[in-house]
Amino acid sequence: MAETYVIEFDAVGLRYGQGAEVLRDISFALPAGSFYFLTGESGAGKTSLLSLLYLARSPTRGSVKLFGKGVHNIPRDDLPELRRRIGVVFQDFRLLDHLSAVDNVALPLRVAGYPEDEIQKRVAELLMWVGLGAHLNAKPPTLSGGQKQSVAIARAVINRPQLLLADEPTGNMDDKSAARLMRLFIELNKRGTTVVIATHNEGLIRTFPYPRIHLANGQLTIYPVGYSPDQAYLKTEALRV
Repeated sequence: MAETYVIEFDAVGLRYGQGAEVLRDISFALPAGSFYFLTGESGAGKTSLLSLLYLARSPTRGSVKLFGKGVHNIPRDDLPELRRRIGVVFQDFRLLDHLSAVDNVALPLRVAGYPEDEIQKRVAELLMWVGLGAHLNAKPPTLSGGQKQSVAIARAVINRPQLLLADEPTGNMDDKSAARLMRLFIELNKRGTTVVIATHNEGLIRTFPYPRIHLANGQLTIYPVGYSPDQAYLKTEALRV
């Protein structure tokens, strides 16, 4: 049976060491197949929230469920399988410099045991789609920041994850490349992937009408399309919950 909610937080708090909580009393649920922007000022806790979602950290208090399973109750041996259902685009790329673009993108498929001929076909097609057809064998140190970001995004989506988390995925790109990659995210979402994109780009949010999760002072508010923390009513015709 498919999960109704991919993400469920109940009274979640997170602190580092003995410091004050960076996230507090976070409660929300995102339906399977939804698409949200994640916004907030620098230091608001966006990266911390994402780290809880891709299981890099555990909450200090409260409960987190992914795909209907409480993360506290998941046996350690089951975590790799759960993580394979999640695609992550990191702000600092996290590519392996000694591997080509093809081999970086192929990693999730190889870990999952796909046949090599299928891997090569799928990876080459995706890299060409994101504009890197001429750089299939290039290694990350030879690529620009935008090209590295494209490789990182291709790696995150190649396995068609059920949940895609992206931290400023278009931050190193020109407007044309950013729009192309947004179309890729939208297509994945149409096929059932739940998408959460952290961004400071208000133009991107206005161009693509999806609701937003907003963090401020460690707390979370969900705004429907057309509403924002700074301007309550942006697009009357686009408003939906």
